[in-house]
Amino acid sequence: MRRGAVRRNATAHAFFLPFLAVFVIGIVAPLAYAINLSLYQEKMIGGTTFTGLDNYRKAIQDSLFHAGLERVAVFFAIQVPLMLGLALLAALAIDSGRLRAPGVFRIGIFVPYAVPGVVAALMWGYIYGDRFGLAGEIEDLLGVDLPDFLSSGWMLASIGNVVTWSYVGYNMLIFYAALRAIPDELYEAAEMDGAGRIRQAWSIKLPALRPALLLATIFSVIGTFQLFNEPSVLQFMAPGVVTTNYTPNMYAFNLAFDGRQFNYSAAIAVLLGLTTVVVAYTVQLVTSRRERLL
Repeated sequence: MRRGAVRRNATAHAFFLPFLAVFVIGIVAPLAYAINLSLYQEKMIGGTTFTGLDNYRKAIQDSLFHAGLERVAVFFAIQVPLMLGLALLAALAIDSGRLRAPGVFRIGIFVPYAVPGVVAALMWGYIYGDRFGLAGEIEDLLGVDLPDFLSSGWMLASIGNVVTWSYVGYNMLIFYAALRAIPDELYEAAEMDGAGRIRQAWSIKLPALRPALLLATIFSVIGTFQLFNEPSVLQFMAPGVVTTNYTPNMYAFNLAFDGRQFNYSAAIAVLLGLTTVVVAYTVQLVTSRRERLL
């Protein structure tokens, strides 16, 4: 019996080892290297020296890093609820059974997610252009003045539009899968009690979607603080608006590969990762507390 238990344990560990190896190589090792790199500083005199937490103290007081964090915080507060709300409405519409071609509608919403982020940013960048894009052609055709979507006042909203267009379909599939997992018996019992479609959606569908909403929100937190592709592409079209520190991720990238400040860039990256973890955990904690109250 002991030999059989040992064999079963060995088999289970054998199935687990490939994932563990990828996790260590792809996540743990780079993270450990970044933390180790952030504890040193390369100087012209003396070479690479151990400086402890000096890079982190500098990052905490860095106004450019603070500006990028504030920008993505505003982006998260506005763009994420709008995106998840649209995805939720689309999932409820498809699940209602009242659409004539739900499959076509579902694929049409999901197709933008299949477009690579860089391509989507390029496409929308040319649409936004007032001299070379669709916005400029509409202005010439109708004789009206449209807002400059690549200006400083509109840039964050323009990036939010690109991200929303790309990820509404992805989140819609998460919500739709959760809706399809609801037992039909609940709907039958609700109909026997006289509940209509709206009442069923409010009392059955929305409560069942809470875990999916939490999952999508956490994914959105991670994606928001990793915002990089869209502003990097639009930077070529509006270099005076999208600066090198427009987002924390861009700031760390430019510090490393343009400024050659690898140690300080590593500290920025570690702090950004910690911020993402804290925000994601806070969202999960607040959600769990609300569920207990309900």
